[in-house]
Amino acid sequence: MKTFKVLEGKFSYVVTTHIDKGHVHNHIIFCAADNMEHNKYHDCKQSYYRIRKLSDELCSEHNLSVIIPGGERGKKYNEWQSDKNGTAWKTQIRKDINAAIKASSTYEEFLLLMRAKGYEIKGEAFGEDAPKFISFRPLGKDRFVRGSVKSLGREYTKERIKERIELKRERKAVIPKRDYADKRLIDTSDEKFQNSPGLQRWVAARNLKIAAQTYNEVGSIKELEQKIAATAATGKEAKQTVRKLENRMKDLAEIIKYAEQYKANKPYNIAYKKSKKPDAYFRKHESQIILYGGARRMLEQAGIHLKGLNIDKLKAEYQELTAQKKELTATYKNCDKELKSLNRKLENLNQYLGRTEPPKNAQEQPDRNNNPAR
Repeated sequence: MKTFKVLEGKFSYVVTTHIDKGHVHNHIIFCAADNMEHNKYHDCKQSYYRIRKLSDELCSEHNLSVIIPGGERGKKYNEWQSDKNGTAWKTQIRKDINAAIKASSTYEEFLLLMRAKGYEIKGEAFGEDAPKFISFRPLGKDRFVRGSVKSLGREYTKERIKERIELKRERKAVIPKRDYADKRLIDTSDEKFQNSPGLQRWVAARNLKIAAQTYNEVGSIKELEQKIAATAATGKEAKQTVRKLENRMKDLAEIIKYAEQYKANKPYNIAYKKSKKPDAYFRKHESQIILYGGARRMLEQAGIHLKGLNIDKLKAEYQELTAQKKELTATYKNCDKELKSLNRKLENLNQYLGRTEPPKNAQEQPDRNNNPAR
């Protein structure tokens, strides 16, 4: 009925229904010339709005959703729908970039965290010879997405990403004469400290240096706790990504094995089909023909297109995954190491401020080269 209203009963048309997709939908094909006066159908902005109005009425009558026009332009329908569902590539990349910026204190930490999330990154460097754009490729995807104004938006260029991180706070650069940050505070509750005023003064000065340097490096307890949380999250995500990579590598190794088996035995299958005595040929090369059939079946089940099968490309992908795994393994090991140092700093600050009881194993004897004057 709506089609009749659109074409006003003048144009011949055919309605086809697609049921081979995830959503059932119709296509209307009509003759450009009407059947009465043979005038050509006039397609213009007015006819577009008229068709859209009739389409909205039809959707409303059948309790279907009606797209409300908004300010966004230039999106494909599937990207618009994915954005609504929160699953679009670009939407997810923006979310991951925002989360990484929030958890990072430096641009280098941001890159580390993004790689821990499974992203491959290129063009991240700065300088005259550096690429103009930073690009991100999510794990399991074939192509990179540029961090440009046109692609992700002005907040996601590498210049703006670095600026957003630096604007969070000004980092303090303090280079002490001696590194105390990873030292533990000395517990002064022991009797030997109580009976020695000189030792007390030495311990007080040493503990103050440890606390002061820790403050200079971390800013505040809140910032240190945020840093610990971010480092723990980076390590956790790196480990999770390594597990995903290992699963993909396992599957890919199987595919490569069957691909080599398929390629090696394919000539036997071709010769078998062309043979004038197929039974005799099959008895002679039974194992090769059976291996070929099994390999072909496994590759088809894995969704591999046999026509364009490229074993070298599969092996190159496996090597790339191996390199990513190696890098991410180093990342989470470094995070584990850094977490120990950060937790020690937090422990020192809490102890110095009297927020927790000092650990019993945190005692440290005075350095003989730094004994207080008697």
